[in-house]
Amino acid sequence: MQKTSLTSGNSFPLGATIFPGGVNFSVFSKHSTGAELLFFDAPDATKPSRVLTLDPAYNRSYHYWHIFVPGLGEGQIYAWRIDGPFDPSRGFRFDPTKLLLDPYGKCIARPAARSRKAAASMGENTARALKNVVVNSQAYDWEDDKPPLHSLNQTVIYEMNVRGFTRHPNSAVPVEKRGTYAGVIEKIPYLKDLGVTAVELLPVFAFDEQDAPEGLTNAWGYQPLSFFAPHPQYSSQQKPTAVLDEFRNMVKALHKANIEVILDVVFNHTAEGGATGPTISFRGLANNTYYILGSDQSTYADFTGCGNTFDANESVVRRLILDSLRYWVQEMHVDGFRFDLASILSRDAQGVPMAYPPSLWDIETDPILSNVKLFAEAWDAAGLYQVGSFPGDSWNEWNGRFRDDVRSFIKGNRESVRSLGFRMTGSPDIYQHEEREPWQSINFVTCHDGFTLNDLVSYNQKHNEPNKENNQDGTNDNQSWNCGWEGPTQDAAIEQLRNRQVKNFLTILFFSVGTPMILAGDEIRRTQHGNNNAYCQDNELSWFDWSLLEKNKDIYRFTKQLINFRLNKNCLSCDENKTLREILISRAIEWHGVSLGKPDFGPDSHSLAATIRHFDEGVMLHIMLNAYWEKLNFKIPTFNDPKEPWRCCINTFLDSPNDILPWKDAPSITADSYTVEPRSIVILVSSRGG
Repeated sequence: MQKTSLTSGNSFPLGATIFPGGVNFSVFSKHSTGAELLFFDAPDATKPSRVLTLDPAYNRSYHYWHIFVPGLGEGQIYAWRIDGPFDPSRGFRFDPTKLLLDPYGKCIARPAARSRKAAASMGENTARALKNVVVNSQAYDWEDDKPPLHSLNQTVIYEMNVRGFTRHPNSAVPVEKRGTYAGVIEKIPYLKDLGVTAVELLPVFAFDEQDAPEGLTNAWGYQPLSFFAPHPQYSSQQKPTAVLDEFRNMVKALHKANIEVILDVVFNHTAEGGATGPTISFRGLANNTYYILGSDQSTYADFTGCGNTFDANESVVRRLILDSLRYWVQEMHVDGFRFDLASILSRDAQGVPMAYPPSLWDIETDPILSNVKLFAEAWDAAGLYQVGSFPGDSWNEWNGRFRDDVRSFIKGNRESVRSLGFRMTGSPDIYQHEEREPWQSINFVTCHDGFTLNDLVSYNQKHNEPNKENNQDGTNDNQSWNCGWEGPTQDAAIEQLRNRQVKNFLTILFFSVGTPMILAGDEIRRTQHGNNNAYCQDNELSWFDWSLLEKNKDIYRFTKQLINFRLNKNCLSCDENKTLREILISRAIEWHGVSLGKPDFGPDSHSLAATIRHFDEGVMLHIMLNAYWEKLNFKIPTFNDPKEPWRCCINTFLDSPNDILPWKDAPSITADSYTVEPRSIVILVSSRGG
């Protein structure tokens, strides 16, 4: 190779970057002694078409290997091989026989013979290894695309899996588009009709679908291979680079429908697992830079439950995370991120939580990310729980306490009423002291991880036998109740009760202060047959069953009306510039029990009522919640003006369509009391809210 400035390349930018006349490649690899860049003619090629051996005197700057290759362009398939010491006791795991993915690679080519096992075994794996593809990521016509920029108080989140949403044969999506980004586009009319304002997509970063028990497939995507490349198997087209445009087409189409796109991102670990895991990228480039290692350096700290922990506050990793987020915002136009096990990003190199973690503050203060939504799953698998104390000012938190306490109340547990009151009013016991905005609590009853809403009211125990882990995986603490029978039943009374319990959960979710999130399929009672950890079930067990839309159309209608009721400012809108404390004061919430002004927060209480006066919007609500197994007679406030009666807009005990009605169609209530049937919720709305 001629040793010129042209062929030596530059250390910046990282990854593969197209310039006039060729492509510049750069990769970080501290402690390595040699580097080779390999080119391939096809993803399935058994041998490289060209191998470039980099000269450290000309192709290395500090810890960066780089080279400029003339004549290359978009579509070139490539991979790295890195040499260096293999000494696990010092944290070094270099293996020059393994092909390595570029951490900054924007596209991945997957050979048909790809093998995770080959990457974890001794010897070369060229024909069975993942490879990168050079792309011009800026070459896309976004037309007039603009982010919807919904405020949180006008946001309803819909958590969904890209593949599972349209993969089912009854999805009415063309066969070639099922389970893809293009398939999501086909279902945008459904999302619009339902009324959600944001989709929160389970991981779409390229992930290792082979990281699952033998014979099963990783369906959720929480095993990342790359933080820049979209998952190639979510593309409806064979050409490796086509996935970028297909993803962007999906984002653009969702934006045109006024729906935001939020990505579930995993920066806490990678698919390389523990000490016996595969060498795919980071391990073979700079193992002791990218990972938090054990005290003897040969093991990995595991705060994730996935075998390793990314060292998120190491400077190189911090840059990688920030560059990734910027890329997805600037070049892929996404609107926000939900950070899986976000508390791990607060741990230092020894795993100790920091009060001011640099990585989290980098994200929070970055000007490019200033307009995106940031959601934190504020806990990790090692016991760190930061709900209400997550570092930073602008982070919104998945409120696990909301899920647990609402489930406890609806189930009928003792000592659950006081906690329910806190959850419905924005969890002031958790957030009020921080001067938080009321919408920073992301409220949910179910999510991908755990029972679906149908299964929450249909099973007392998890049934994870299909996962091939002897039913040992998944949580045992579900706070579920099967309503008298485990699993499916033909008993009409049990089914009626289950329907009512589903409506009760949804009603509390949408009538609570905070930002509501629902799990895809809960609006039609999708079931996983009691499996509360279906991460490895890429089949009809976890796919969205579209036949349920007709079968459970009453639940769909109820959910749709709840979303409409909330977003049309008939009940819960408020000034998002006020803090939670100010909102609670201005709302003038009065708590009651069955008697006015006498809430029963005792351990044996199963009921609660509240009058909410919303002066800004001229709305008054009276909510009565009865989790008791017998009907209760609640006293209700009366008006001096008989022309201003209450109207019963929601009664979960009633069958559709009388379970939820617009104010103008709802029956008037002129009595001074109202009987709430067992395990049901009633919401009265004043005429001023019409």
